[in-house]
Amino acid sequence: MKKSRIIGIVIIILLFIVIGGYIFYQKMVEEGRKYEVIKIEEPQYFLLERQEKYGVINTQGEIVLEPNYDNIVIPNPEKAVFICYQGENTKAYNANKEEIFTEYSNLEPIQLKNISSNYMYEKTILIYEKDGKKGLIDLEGKEVAKPIYEQIEALPYKEGELLVKKEGKYGVINIKGNALVNCNYDQIAIDNYYTDENGYQYAGYVVSLTTQDGYRYGYIDIHGKEILKPEYNELSRINDIKEDEVPYFITAQNGQYGVFKEEEQLIQNEYQSIRYDKSSNVFVIEKSKKYGVANREGKTIIPVQFSQIDITGMYLYARKGEVIEVYDQQGNITNRDSNIDILPIENQEYRIKIDNSVGTVYSIVDKDEEPITKENYSYIEYLFGDYFIVSSENGKLGVIDTKENLKLEIKYDSIEKIPNTELLKAMITQENLTQIYTPDLSLAGEMTNAVVETNKQYIKFYNETQTKYFELTGKEIENKQVLTEQNLFAKEKDGKWGFVDSSDNFVVENKYDKVTDFNSYGFAGIKLANKWGVIDKNGNVILEPEYEFSSIIEPSFIGKYYQVTFGFGEIYYTDGK
Repeated sequence: MKKSRIIGIVIIILLFIVIGGYIFYQKMVEEGRKYEVIKIEEPQYFLLERQEKYGVINTQGEIVLEPNYDNIVIPNPEKAVFICYQGENTKAYNANKEEIFTEYSNLEPIQLKNISSNYMYEKTILIYEKDGKKGLIDLEGKEVAKPIYEQIEALPYKEGELLVKKEGKYGVINIKGNALVNCNYDQIAIDNYYTDENGYQYAGYVVSLTTQDGYRYGYIDIHGKEILKPEYNELSRINDIKEDEVPYFITAQNGQYGVFKEEEQLIQNEYQSIRYDKSSNVFVIEKSKKYGVANREGKTIIPVQFSQIDITGMYLYARKGEVIEVYDQQGNITNRDSNIDILPIENQEYRIKIDNSVGTVYSIVDKDEEPITKENYSYIEYLFGDYFIVSSENGKLGVIDTKENLKLEIKYDSIEKIPNTELLKAMITQENLTQIYTPDLSLAGEMTNAVVETNKQYIKFYNETQTKYFELTGKEIENKQVLTEQNLFAKEKDGKWGFVDSSDNFVVENKYDKVTDFNSYGFAGIKLANKWGVIDKNGNVILEPEYEFSSIIEPSFIGKYYQVTFGFGEIYYTDGK
């Protein structure tokens, strides 16, 4: 009895050890999946181009590497690691012009795919090659992944993740060298799930295997869990359903479509087509050329018996022959006029009404669908607060409020909110005129041939002769209020530009046609007789005006070199020689 009790205790202890070990292992695996994408805060090195050869300069415009190379890649401009190409030779150098990482062969930076950035390479790692296989090192020369892969490349859209090929099969690893998807598949692609807040962070992986009947697709989530086995002819995530860690899918088997919520099948694979409508949060389903509607839980709320289903705004329109039945979003039939569409908006007190009985006419109604506006418009779009963008028959745009007061005359070709601000930008194309309006639709400023730049704390509004700064609420401010780390500030007087100190005393005479404010490297442009030169933060002329630009309103300089943007936002500097 005593012996059996001891055995029982031992078994229990062993179970605890096994369970604890498993939990610890799972936690370590999950920790290994995490990685950090480096953000470049203070670039120190820049590509220099001269006569189609490349070198490197620093933040003072000093040459670090002479422009003698066919190409140079700077993976991380905060670190002195330069991958230099000369003919068939590739070498890595540091800021002292010393060759580095000589123990590794065939070094390659990893170019990002389908990402728009000034920095188009993975910022912490390089590929190297040994015995025909590829591995990874970091920018200190430490091995990150052993050379066991036939192929390593960036996974499209997801910085920090790499598509790898091992023994003929594909997988995914992160920039720490840890596996995210094992190398078991013939193809891997991300599901393209995207949110404004997190980008592609919560995008999972559509994986496939090759069979005698073609590719079969499955799904791996962001935690590495196989949600759906690779057994479907088609598989796509429903990216309009914004639930980061609860993916929904439309799948096809033998030409029959269904819907899954993670592993749970909501709609069986028995339909010829399925599409999701995000405005009503329902699925339009088709069988034998007849259409119906299912809700997001997979329940059929409109029977599959109609020749057509249209969804506009708050109602669903089901056609059978010449008869159109109107349903609400819960599938209840209504007695509404089928020519009338009601669009919900962010402000729940109001709706936009579209009357299709004679042409297409827009108006504003309240939440009970009582009319607010008397005039009819060819288009209406909600703006913010009590304001709406309206369009007349000539296609021009203006703004009205809910009392139908005309706040902006109907004369503009475009009206839009400036992102991340409370301001409005309105444009008249024929005059090339741009106007900025405050949240109460007061005019803050206007310019022709203007550029609007949005920064974290302010708006810069400028053209070839003027520059203005605004708070994000529309209040005009001086450049010295936002460029607080500078000692000299661009200022115009009597039609000429120079630089003043914080007390508004001219330190650099106002003799130029236009100047730029100093950039973070301490250089500003000076324009005279349509030519640009460079001045430093102490007021010393680095280069007398000699550059002519046909398409650059305000050039940016480091030393005597000007910035050129190419590709997907990459930059280099040159003196045009």
